[in-house]
Amino acid sequence: MPPGFPTLHARAEAKPLEHRSCLTPTTAKKLLDAGYPVLVERSSTDPHFARIFKDEEFEAVGATLVEEGSWESAPKDHIIIGLKELPEADSPLQHTFVHFAHCYKNQGDWEHTLARFPRGGGTLYDLEFLQDPNGRRVAAFGYHAGFAGAALAVKTWAWQLTHPNGVPLPSLDEFTNGKGYYENENQLIEQLREDVAAGEKVAGRKPTSLVLGALGRCGSGAVDLLERIGCGEIKKWDLAETSERPGPYPEIIESDIFVNCIYLSQPIPPFVNAESLASPDRKLSVVCDVSCDTTNPHNPIPIYSINTTFDKPTVEVSVENSPQISVISIDHLPSALPRESSEAFSAALLPSLMALKDRKATPVWQGAEKLFGQKVSTLPEGMAKREI
Repeated sequence: MPPGFPTLHARAEAKPLEHRSCLTPTTAKKLLDAGYPVLVERSSTDPHFARIFKDEEFEAVGATLVEEGSWESAPKDHIIIGLKELPEADSPLQHTFVHFAHCYKNQGDWEHTLARFPRGGGTLYDLEFLQDPNGRRVAAFGYHAGFAGAALAVKTWAWQLTHPNGVPLPSLDEFTNGKGYYENENQLIEQLREDVAAGEKVAGRKPTSLVLGALGRCGSGAVDLLERIGCGEIKKWDLAETSERPGPYPEIIESDIFVNCIYLSQPIPPFVNAESLASPDRKLSVVCDVSCDTTNPHNPIPIYSINTTFDKPTVEVSVENSPQISVISIDHLPSALPRESSEAFSAALLPSLMALKDRKATPVWQGAEKLFGQKVSTLPEGMAKREI
């Protein structure tokens, strides 16, 4: 091992229907060429957990394959790289981890999730909060989250019209030959154009939509999807449309589809609520909350309370008047396009990964470690006590 180069251990994902990977064969090779030892856990053989990149693809670029779950017994100085949160447990964590932990914004059970790291002497570098010196995230799945979220919203709109008996949108398996994800964007676009045509045949028009946060990564992905499949009017809202007046916004309920792509950083008035949904002017029938702040006490879409999944993509909102309203709140939407979204994210993250050997002197990692310490300091007394 070259001096100063920590071993990078890419763990297999444990979240059902998560097919993405933080490292790809492309980025793994570049890290190997730079001098980093790279271990990659074998992908699960369970199709619900299978990684989009085959074991052989990593092995072909020189990565060392290790058994699934072996990160738990890996040497303490290995850096454990993943994507989504670890399985729920109470055991202390001793390694340095890089993944989305979903515990920095007071999400449900955040204290127990976060406390595992200081209790074991471990450190969390949360991917959501890796920022350059200008405060911009170094890597995000936002574009493909918006793209896939808008896609499911359109599919739900068409499904409602062609299945007026109220049967909810079925599992994504039904539309992907049992895989639960699309092989590529073109396959998805072709299918959605057929969906729009089917819905238009019933409604007599194409769907109208409002994308909030349209100028960001996530919003641009949603807008691109809606434009590529030839939807009707697309309202593209951002700060200019919301800063002068608080919600709820009648323009939202007057659209067929609402795609929320804002990043929630502070309490704000709701964009839509039960009272606004009761309006006789409502056409809104699909909400896709790409931001997915479901358990956040300041969720600006307080009309639902559970996350949805690719197995059950929607949750129904109780309303007295027509049309029905379905909410999509899937917190790993880019996994519907796992290969393309993983390649884009990993390529953006690569410069920061290259700097891991100098992380104590690199602003991106310095900032992430400082934030970790700040969040740990907010834990209830005694929860962060290290176990001996």
